[in-house]
Amino acid sequence: MKVSSFPEEFLWGAATASYQIEGAVNEGGRGPSIWDTFCHTEGKTFNGEHADVSVDHYNRYVEDVAILADLGVNAYRFSIAWPRILPEGTGKVNEEGVDFYRRLCKELQSAGITPVATLYHWDLPQALQDRGGWVNHDSVEWFSEYAGVVYQSLGDVIPHVATFNEPWCSAFLGHSAGEHAPGIQDPGLSFVAAHHLMLSHHAAIKKMRSMDPANASSLGIVLNVIPALPVSDSPEDVDAADSVDAVHNGLFLDAVFRGSYPEKILGYHRKFDVEARIDLDELHAAVEPIDVLGVNYYNINHVEYREGSPGMAAWPGADGAAMGRPPGELTEMGWGVEPEGLTLTLRRVHDNYGPIPMMVTENGAAYPDVVEADGTIHDIKRTEYLKSHIGAVADAMDQGVDMVGYFVWSLLDNFEWARGYSKRFGIVRVDYDTLQRTIKDSGRWYQEFLSG
Repeated sequence: MKVSSFPEEFLWGAATASYQIEGAVNEGGRGPSIWDTFCHTEGKTFNGEHADVSVDHYNRYVEDVAILADLGVNAYRFSIAWPRILPEGTGKVNEEGVDFYRRLCKELQSAGITPVATLYHWDLPQALQDRGGWVNHDSVEWFSEYAGVVYQSLGDVIPHVATFNEPWCSAFLGHSAGEHAPGIQDPGLSFVAAHHLMLSHHAAIKKMRSMDPANASSLGIVLNVIPALPVSDSPEDVDAADSVDAVHNGLFLDAVFRGSYPEKILGYHRKFDVEARIDLDELHAAVEPIDVLGVNYYNINHVEYREGSPGMAAWPGADGAAMGRPPGELTEMGWGVEPEGLTLTLRRVHDNYGPIPMMVTENGAAYPDVVEADGTIHDIKRTEYLKSHIGAVADAMDQGVDMVGYFVWSLLDNFEWARGYSKRFGIVRVDYDTLQRTIKDSGRWYQEFLSG
């Protein structure tokens, strides 16, 4: 497998997210986000860790762009922190925040690197959470306003814009399981939040497109389409897997492409008594086509039915569903290494919702790194993971899928949400005491691959 077997215009990059790397939470006029609140609430994160400093990308972005250039990527995916742009969520624009992202984009462009931005990677302004957050229908208007501000201010330097990153996490980890900010545990509200996220996506696409009739920017959304496969062909296991798939994948794919929800999801709306808060006609009327779909892929969910199991909070409604152990080796996250699932995922979207141009916007693995005496990091397993999954993208393309990009997760070791700093995904190691950056062997392999 060689880079020359991919189209010349293919985007090769690495990805990050604002709260995970920027730090500087009290600098540059930034307002607090729900993750600031969540992390500083006792017992919510590993060892009470937070991202007040993280890896200080806000102050070290020039160094980080130089690393990207050294790696030889031609694209960089990052997210914009809503509370840096609109500290109160709506209203007065923080020009210091806008200026930071403009400087970042200009630095990238000077290095020949294409900016690829996500408007929302989970850091909702706390001021909006205080008004109900994503369970308030007004969130549709809030997000549309924010998208318009960003597009008006930065659209000329960002050719690719996604509305949301993994709305499943925002809705269900944030509002049902309570494992992510804002830490709510109410399955009914998680479906309401999911609905408003989908309405907000369509409203933002419409808003940005109205501001740029020539559609100079490519507009889309990023979904973590993770296969849910039954551990056997028994009817019980198949139904349990279908239930998990409906919440994790079908809800968002159907809402984005069809303006509807799967029948199982409609049943869960009734089960949790939120039918009256979810206007299906409004969703259907709101649908806006997208130019590209971002797909985040890490693993396969192997699902089985266990009698008497209450199900899993992150997939409300899927009573009796439980996760089976993946076959073979696991990453440090406990996820299987199954690149064939990526090909399966890309084919599924292509066959059922496409054809649509797609990027793999996140793909990577956490492993415990060992720093050798000379400072090198020989992360063989991460390197093999990346090789096999890039191969899976090539397989999908051979089967007719329209792929336009691939982004490693992550450029840097960083704050891994509720797991704090206990897991490292980066192809660049960060010493959390000194903040020194060191390219790992996986990064050097990626560099060599991209050099042809």
